[in-house]
Parts: sequence; structure tokens; C-alpha cells
Amino acid sequence: MWRVVLNLAAGLLWAAEPEPTVVTIAEAVRMATERYPDVGKAKANADQLKGRIREVRSEALPSVNFNSNFLRWRDPSLLNASGIEKFPPELRDALVPVGVNLFDYYLNVKQTLYTAGKIGTALRLASVEAEGATVEIDRAEQDLAMNVVRAFYGLIRAERYLELMKEAQQQRQRHAEMARTRFRNGVATEVDVLRSEVAVANIGPEVVRAENDIRQARALLNFYIVRPIEAPTEAAGQFTDKEWTDGDLETLTLEAMRRRPEIVSLRIAERSAGMQVQLAQAQSRMRLDFEGNYGIITRMPQNLANAEFVRWSIGFNYTFPIFDGFKRSGLVWQATAAQRAARLEREKAEQQVRLSLQQGLDDLRAARETIAAVRANVQQADRVLEMTQANYKYGAATSLDIVDAQAARTVARINLLRGMHDYTIARANLRWLVGWTPWE
Repeated sequence: MWRVVLNLAAGLLWAAEPEPTVVTIAEAVRMATERYPDVGKAKANADQLKGRIREVRSEALPSVNFNSNFLRWRDPSLLNASGIEKFPPELRDALVPVGVNLFDYYLNVKQTLYTAGKIGTALRLASVEAEGATVEIDRAEQDLAMNVVRAFYGLIRAERYLELMKEAQQQRQRHAEMARTRFRNGVATEVDVLRSEVAVANIGPEVVRAENDIRQARALLNFYIVRPIEAPTEAAGQFTDKEWTDGDLETLTLEAMRRRPEIVSLRIAERSAGMQVQLAQAQSRMRLDFEGNYGIITRMPQNLANAEFVRWSIGFNYTFPIFDGFKRSGLVWQATAAQRAARLEREKAEQQVRLSLQQGLDDLRAARETIAAVRANVQQADRVLEMTQANYKYGAATSLDIVDAQAARTVARINLLRGMHDYTIARANLRWLVGWTPWE
């Protein structure tokens, strides 16, 4: 008994344990996959198609039913017979019917024996559609993973941007204090003080906007991982700038054709359309069914177990359509057109994937070149700010020069942050286009 109590207590403590505040990209994707409704809907659709397979399979299996009836009836058929008026009166009186009860119960068995391949084709078609539902689960998970990656690195970018704004604010505050000190010492003008104080005031709204961007980015990430919007979720990760070495356009195209869920789904749709043609061709063809009945029918309830009142029947139903009003040819015509449309849609999607991969490689290359250029610019901006601050101490520069150097340095660092973010997202997007996990 005490073991049960301990297990229950441990379970309650585990359930009450708060979720981790800091999450990695892999943890965020896992949480989203487990909780996000779109993935659950895709899985529900897959389960629905599994039920469809079972439904179609039932047509190939026997149907067994137990039936029971009670009937009270009166039938004056003999009194309506031709020439009944010529019968002797005493015989006609004996033929007057009275109401009677009729009890019966029986077991009914039906089995389809032959349908010209219709049932087999329907089973294969249902299996192919179920396979497509599984692919839709993969597609939902991959799309969700990409959205989580964007939200995750969007939160990191917002936090880094706020750090840059606060750093720039502190620099401007230090410069404003220096300007006020130099003004008190008589080596700076009031204009210098006013310019530095205006620069401090101008960056205040940027800090507020950066803080608001963090709240919105965190709310978006919480939305995808299905947490309360105001939950204090933090993203643990870094931007990446390593060179892409996972393949060229041709290699990535071949891999994408094999992995991309929409391509796989369209191929399945094309196979399904082909089976629809076969199913249409199997319509209005020869069919053979078996039906058997076994039970008891009696007027007296006490005879319901009497073997003398057993009734049974065995029958075979053979159907060979002669003319169906061109229904079969119409169905075949529609199915063939649908098959052709599915093939064209697949070819179009394959071209779109190739185009997207080319654009993804171009975006990745451009983002990397941007990072290289911006890094050199950041170094130059840092050097310019140091030199301008040194010149200002010795009266060889003005507050306007300091503000311009600080603004240039801030812009350079923001551009570097944007380039790192864009390169990371471009790399993730390229992996997603190939069909890989969008994070590394």
C-alpha cells in the first residue's frame, strides 16, 4: 500500500514541476510537435484513413447478422380465389381465416465472391491514401519546425538588438556626461551639451521599441510551443555563420525530390489517380455474391426450439450488366483526366522546388557576403569612434562628430546582427527546402 502512495506522490510532484524556462531549438521543436494543433489534426486525418481502409476491407469479408421477427397477420387470399363461390358452404366457412402469430429467428450470411477486381483495387487505393496521410504528418511537422526556427531566432535577434540599443544608450550617456564636464570646465560649448543630450533622448524610444519586439517575439515562440503567451521563455542558442558544405544545386535537388513531403504526396496522389482509373474500369462488370440463411419459423412460441421448424436457404446471386447508360466510360474518362492533372501538378511542384532551392542558395550566398562586408565595416566604425572620442578629449572634434560616429557604429552592428540572423534563417530555410530538419 505504501508503495502505491509513494508512486502517486511522485507522480503528483512530477506533474507539478514547472517546465524549463530556457529552451534550445531542439527542445522548442519537440514541444511544438507534441502540442501544436496542426500536427494533431494531421495525425487525426491519418487515423481517419486507417478507418477507411478497414471499411473498404469489410467488403471483402463475410457479413453475418442475427435476425428475429414477430408477426401477427390475417390473410384472406383463399376467399379471393377464383370460383370460391362454387365451393360448398361448409367448406367456405372452414376457409375463413383468423389472425395468427408468426415467430422466426435466423442467421444470415453474405459473402462477395467476385467483383472483377473492384474490391482489391479499392483496398489498394485506401492503402495509398493512408500512406499519403502519413506524409501529411511529416509535412505538418516540417512546416511547424520551420516556423519554430524563425520564431526562436527571431527572439534571439530581438534580445541582441536590445543589448545593442542599451549599449548605444550607455555610450551616449557617457558622452553627455563628458560634454557637461567639459562645459563646466569651460572647454566645451553649450551646443555640445545640448547635442549630446538630444542624442540620449533620441535613443530612448529605440530601447522601448526593442523591448516591445522581445515581448512580441517571445509571444510568437510561446504560441508555437503551446505555452501561455506571457510565459518567460528564453531561447538558448547562437547564430551560425559557417560555410554551406552540404551540396550543390543538383545534389540538393535530387535529395529534395526524395524527401520533400509535398513531392512525395503528389506522387502518391498520382498513384491514387491511376488506381481510380482501375476502379472506374471495374465498375459495371460481372459480380457474384453468396447468401445463406438458417433459422426457425413457427406459429407457436413453444416450437422455437423444435428442429422440425428449421428453415434454411442457400443462394448465389450472379449479375452481368448489359448496358449502364455509359456510366462506366464516363467514370473512366473522369479518372483518366484526374490522373493527367495529378501528373502535371507533380511536374510543376518539382520545378518549383528546384527554383526555390536556387533562390535559397542565392539568399545564403548573399547573406554570407553581407556578413563579411559588415564585419569589416564594424571594425572600421569601432576604430572611427575611438579616434573621434580621443580627438574630442583634446578639442579636435565636436559633439556632432561623436554622435555621428556613435550612430555609424550602431548601424554597423545592427547590420551585422541582421546579417547573422538572415544567414541563419536562410540556412535553415535551405535545409527545410531539401526536406531535412531546419536546425543543426
